[in-house]
Amino acid sequence: MTANASTISTPTSEEGVQVVANYVGGAWKESTSTTFFDVVDPSSGRMAAVVPDSTQAEVDEAVAAAASALPGWRATPATARAEFILRYRMEVERRIDDIVAAISRDAGKATADARAEVLRSISALDNALSLPMTLRGHIVEQVATSVDTEMVRQPVGVCAMISPFNFPMFSSVAQQSTALVCGNTLIWKPSEQTPLANQVLFDIIDSLGLPPGVWNLVNGGRDVVNMLIDAPEVAAISSVSSAPAARAIYARAAGRGKRVQALGGAKNHMVVMPDAVIDGTATQIVQSGFGFAGQRCMAGSVIVAVGDAWARVKPEVVKRAAALNLGAAAKPDTDLGPVISAASLQRISTAIGHAAEEGATIAVDGRDPHVDEAGYFLAPTIVEDVTSDMAIATEELFGPVLAVIEVADLDEAIALINASEYGNGTTIFTESGAAVRKFRAEVEVGMIGVNVGVAAPAAMFPFSGWKSSLCGDIPIQAESGVDFFTRRKVVTTRWLS
Repeated sequence: MTANASTISTPTSEEGVQVVANYVGGAWKESTSTTFFDVVDPSSGRMAAVVPDSTQAEVDEAVAAAASALPGWRATPATARAEFILRYRMEVERRIDDIVAAISRDAGKATADARAEVLRSISALDNALSLPMTLRGHIVEQVATSVDTEMVRQPVGVCAMISPFNFPMFSSVAQQSTALVCGNTLIWKPSEQTPLANQVLFDIIDSLGLPPGVWNLVNGGRDVVNMLIDAPEVAAISSVSSAPAARAIYARAAGRGKRVQALGGAKNHMVVMPDAVIDGTATQIVQSGFGFAGQRCMAGSVIVAVGDAWARVKPEVVKRAAALNLGAAAKPDTDLGPVISAASLQRISTAIGHAAEEGATIAVDGRDPHVDEAGYFLAPTIVEDVTSDMAIATEELFGPVLAVIEVADLDEAIALINASEYGNGTTIFTESGAAVRKFRAEVEVGMIGVNVGVAAPAAMFPFSGWKSSLCGDIPIQAESGVDFFTRRKVVTTRWLS
């Protein structure tokens, strides 16, 4: 939510530039806003589209449409709501190439990574098909003489979803499909940096005959988020963003009595024990740290090497990092695409230089990559001799940069992880069951991997960060999603005749 807005009086005048539309009340709507965000293809640096910063009136229209559709959608049988998700899922699979191309174009995500995102989204949709069973309440007869008590679940109401640039589809699909099956209506505000996949997705939604107003799309930046939070009819906010943005969303929404889950940032540690299997560990580290240019909230960004572990694994990590093919996202042989923007590239490059000034060693420097394209490219970078108090060890970079901290033992590694303000994901590489048991019991992190570089859980498990990685106490996905998107109602009954 940090793109710079530019005023464009005639945004359609530039040939080949798409003007992104809203989708409200079952129909496409061109915005009347005169302020637009430039959507730049990070592989080329050229403008790919412009997205409107929607007006208050347009946000109000979307909220009114969702509120109007709520009674009818809530009254629709849960099995019928799930059946819509099934039809949506089938169309997403049919149009996967269109969605992948859109994600690659505005997010700079390599084609293989973009396809993996869509496939993971399909898995989340599959999980949503089983949710009607999770919606079951329960009853206890005879809690007192002639008295029965039952608990039922009912939808929260109108829900607003705010998604980030790095996963323009997956980051919201689990929440949105869950919310819909639970009987809520939706307003989706995608990142203004990556809105193109949403245009394809709502083209699919438009073709499926969903009742008008059930699922709406409103584009814009920070002001639109605040408008949605402030709207009295919006009952719940679900967002994925940076840690500062998550705190701001949570504070504003909670202050207005909304139900809110705001996933924030991360600084994920990968602990390498001396007994780690070198080949497999090196492969996982490289995939975790450099996949999608390190721009995943579950990416490993700090290697915590115990004893002589770094000396053992470093040659293989460096070799695999050097073998990655850096290039435009749409090229079929690209392993590592660009970072999202020129501002991101500058920020990450500055952080690498600052680490050297603090005393770290730039073992592999990716700041001067050899690429044919004019986009925002940074090759894999590895920084050694890092201490736990350096900025590169504590601040979220969101780039293809690995910091290496060497420690004496597992206790020191766990203490280092627990000292972080973040608690999203962490991984340990070891063949020791005792080390794994100690690690999983003592680290203060929501998602843990064992010999798995990216410890993101499957859709049937909660996605649950701790500390500054999640504002709110209900994570997303699976039964946690049902808890967030429903309210419990308890009915106590006595029949007098």
